[in-house]
Amino acid sequence: MVFCYYDSPVGQLLVGGEKKLQFISFPKGKEVVTPGPDWLYANQPFSKVLFQLDRYFNGTLTQFSLDFVLTGTVFQGRVWQELAKIPYGTTISYGELALRIGNPKASRAVGMANAKNPLPIVIPCHRVIGKNGKLTGFGGGLDVKKKLLALEQQAA
Repeated sequence: MVFCYYDSPVGQLLVGGEKKLQFISFPKGKEVVTPGPDWLYANQPFSKVLFQLDRYFNGTLTQFSLDFVLTGTVFQGRVWQELAKIPYGTTISYGELALRIGNPKASRAVGMANAKNPLPIVIPCHRVIGKNGKLTGFGGGLDVKKKLLALEQQAA
């Protein structure tokens, strides 16, 4: 596994993968990834990722264009594909996301798939909110979700 760090406005992100990008991990939260002792530190394999993250955080990139590998269930894959379609600077509810994948009663399962998203920011799970418009769980913490949404609102 190869990895590097990216210093972002929402904390130091861990970026990694084998042959392609496989994960971005926040410094805190439920799904924090920690480099293993046999992992290799290298920025170069992720130069395109780091460049696009720079552009995202300075408000000039609204859609990522990266090669990556996702590992998950078929259901998670459907949710992640639909997440990628949520426009920059907008939000939808978990119920709406469930409707979009053709399973209107699966809003809780959609939330669980969101929580397992290995590429937050790139696959914008932060754009999914509660049906009442309130911010709900986020792997990097609600403070990070709020900052990401504010960044997008400001730039949009």
